Amino acid sequence: MLIGTDHDHPGPKPGRNRAELVCGPLDGLLLDITGWRPQEIDDGVSLLTELGQFGSGGRALYHPRPGDPARWDWSGDSP
Repeated sequence: MLIGTDHDHPGPKPGRNRAELVCGPLDGLLLDITGWRPQEIDDGVSLLTELGQFGSGGRALYHPRPGDPARWDWSGDSP
């Protein structure tokens, strides 16, 4: 779940694990990774977005930054 994209719940909740998305179309948003298994984190994420190269229905790909798992770097867009 992306934090800060819902007007009814604009900020992060205390006690949750989150990663900052860096660069790409979702730069600066926070991803709630609470409860994710280590393998799920290592695999990264493909997030639906209308802001990427492929427009509506496209996806932005993010992976944890080596040595800084609190920041996930954009690695490209996917249709």
